[in-house]
Amino acid sequence: MTIPQPFCRIRRFRFVLFSFGVIWLLILAGAGSLIAQTSNQMVRLAKIKVDPAQLAEYNTALKEQMKNAIRKEPGVLTYYAVADKSDPSNITILEIYADSTAYKIHIETPHFKKYKETVKNMVTSLELVDVSLIASEKKKNM
Repeated sequence: MTIPQPFCRIRRFRFVLFSFGVIWLLILAGAGSLIAQTSNQMVRLAKIKVDPAQLAEYNTALKEQMKNAIRKEPGVLTYYAVADKSDPSNITILEIYADSTAYKIHIETPHFKKYKETVKNMVTSLELVDVSLIASEKKKNM
């Protein structure tokens, strides 16, 4: 039995239309998940003043802690550490965690405890500021 050509085209069109609908639903579901993930994230600024005489040692300890946290902890999403150009002993760290639970896990890890013990006499002041992420953009090739 041969199916008439117009009927095959209609079936093919319906299949393509259905497929696009399914793809859009998956995209929208993923976007909703991304928005939910972003709203649960914990974003914090750590404003740190370091003893200038110990700055090199502090930076070494900080880099080691950041590297370990990113490598070992799935809930630690982002770390950016910057130093004030006019006074490099003023350091600001942008920290992004999947959620507050990820942060609580982070501060109990051996590598974080090692960092805190190492720098306890290097840090002269520490201010932790919880912030809300308004927006972010990043080049795709970075």
